[in-house]
Amino acid sequence: MSIDRALVDAALAAVTDPNTGTSYAGAKNIRNVAVDGDTVSLQVVLGYPAKSQFDAVRQRFDAALRAVPGVAGARVEVSQQIAAHTVQPGVKLLPNVKNIVAVASGKGGVGKSTTAVNLALALASEGASVGILDADIYGPSLPTMLGIVGRPESPDDKSMNPMSGHGVQANSIGFLIEQDNPMVWRGPMATSALEQLLRQTNWHDLDYLIVDMPPGTGDIQLTLAQRVPVTGAVIVTTPQDIALLDAKKGLKMFEKVGIPILGIVENMGLHICTNCGHAEHIFGAGGGERMGKEYGVDVLGSLPLDIRIREQADSGKPTVAADPNGPIAEIYRSIARKVAIHIAERARDMSSKFPNIVVQNT
Repeated sequence: MSIDRALVDAALAAVTDPNTGTSYAGAKNIRNVAVDGDTVSLQVVLGYPAKSQFDAVRQRFDAALRAVPGVAGARVEVSQQIAAHTVQPGVKLLPNVKNIVAVASGKGGVGKSTTAVNLALALASEGASVGILDADIYGPSLPTMLGIVGRPESPDDKSMNPMSGHGVQANSIGFLIEQDNPMVWRGPMATSALEQLLRQTNWHDLDYLIVDMPPGTGDIQLTLAQRVPVTGAVIVTTPQDIALLDAKKGLKMFEKVGIPILGIVENMGLHICTNCGHAEHIFGAGGGERMGKEYGVDVLGSLPLDIRIREQADSGKPTVAADPNGPIAEIYRSIARKVAIHIAERARDMSSKFPNIVVQNT
């Protein structure tokens, strides 16, 4: 019995990506469909990292194709291909960095750095090449959180090789100074240091560079927003009204400079007592959701106020690395997947496809 190719195409078109709610065919993720006897082969290329879900994707297509008359088997090859996407106008991409994601908050103490580190680790655990830059010149925390000691090596006395922790490339002013040495610098010096860390680090083929921003909306934030090619920003807040007020300022700053908001992460949303099991919203409830509705921005996820998150970050082994199969690590992976999907849905950067046109007198 010959296989009707039209029925095969219809079956493939009906398979929906549960992460995006759209069909794989509509997103142009299906390639090289071929019928060989009673077997259908194809490639599924995702635009976001999801290595842990490859088997589920194969099963979804296998089930759809086996329902087609005459199909006895399916060979489904699943992979992922992360592209560079558009950034704010007038800013060029960095060499070897496809997408830069700023993780920001309007105020300190909301768990922004912990969220940024676990976001980076979650993207890496799903098969992406990831780096993280500590942009907090005055209060660097990345060396402690990733458990990295030592200083970056310089191959040419002009640039630095990134440090590495838990499979993630990293750099921070904290690698270059003594741990208890304060950075008593004015704004221009701090912004200059940030640009050097960003541009003079030999990042190696990154799909994503996560930038852990300092709190506030000052010189460093404006420098990054105006001069650095940022694909999108993630806003971290707690449900508390005071934190939300400052988070809104950070959100508006990115909007003013043309950087899209990829979503909001609500941290410390719910505390469950380890002794009695009582659940309590210590910092309030629903603040992130209200902010998302007010500005038309997705809430990527809500994280609990859990002592293990703090203990694991302080020990140099953040939650996604310390307890990769635990429920909190799964929340971080879900947040990371949503961030990557929002990026994948943006227009691709095509500047590298165009030749440089040089006009000379002839």
